Amino acid sequence: MITTMEREKKRVAGISVIAAFFLTGFKLVIGLITGSLGLLSEALHSGLDLVAALITWFSVRISDKPPDANHHYGHGKIENFSALIETFLLLITCAWIIFEAIHRLVSGNTEIEVNVFSYFVVLTSIAIDIARSRALYRVARKYNSQALEADALHFSTDIWSSAVVLLGLILAQFGWFFADSVAALAVAFIVLGVSWKLGKRAADVLLDRSPAPLVAQLTSLLNQSTGILRYHDLKVRTAGAENFIEVTIHVQPGLTLEKAHSISHLIEKQITEAIPRSFVHVHIEPDKHLPELSENS
Repeated sequence: MITTMEREKKRVAGISVIAAFFLTGFKLVIGLITGSLGLLSEALHSGLDLVAALITWFSVRISDKPPDANHHYGHGKIENFSALIETFLLLITCAWIIFEAIHRLVSGNTEIEVNVFSYFVVLTSIAIDIARSRALYRVARKYNSQALEADALHFSTDIWSSAVVLLGLILAQFGWFFADSVAALAVAFIVLGVSWKLGKRAADVLLDRSPAPLVAQLTSLLNQSTGILRYHDLKVRTAGAENFIEVTIHVQPGLTLEKAHSISHLIEKQITEAIPRSFVHVHIEPDKHLPELSENS
């Protein structure tokens, strides 16, 4: 049975695909008509956005599948893998834009045709990107989805790159045609910044790097928990929207099995309430540095 979460994630990812398809075609047609490198770079950027949106749509359909015999920790990392693929696509975009922009500036072949459709396509792109980035961010934060967050980051960056292209078109209107190529270079550097952040986060998750903010939150929570004398071997890893947490706690020697279990159960409850979608494993050990409790304790 499809849950509300799965339905909402699939819906927002599907809308993103449709929007990317429309913008890619629109920018490409107007870019070819006007010869604007800024618009053509935006069309290529949107084309890769379309591929990225398709990858995201595919990944969110898989990531929420439950664990099975071959995937004991679920399928969440498909979201992180798709985010890494998006990074490589963005880098390819940057390489082409930078090459073509420098070629035009060096050759002096920067003249373009600016018309009302040039402005219309850029303003339409900005409006659509604002709407879909907000929708993607909302669902990504609600369900802790890195794939949707990557898409949202992608499209929020598109807003700034489109604004830069718009400025280039305005300057070209006054005869400063080189501004279009300069705008395209600015788009490339904006995309490079996004690629670095997106790729680093995806790689960290795929390599099981412990998330520092989450570790700090858990440390604070464990330090305040009652019944724990000390703890060690705190391990945290993430996969998609899921968090896997392990910790060894020391309790007073001589506690009954029921009492020790209730302490571990309380800790698991506190962690899962503070950090949604977490799977917690608590290992209990008696503290050897303290005397055992007597039966009357």
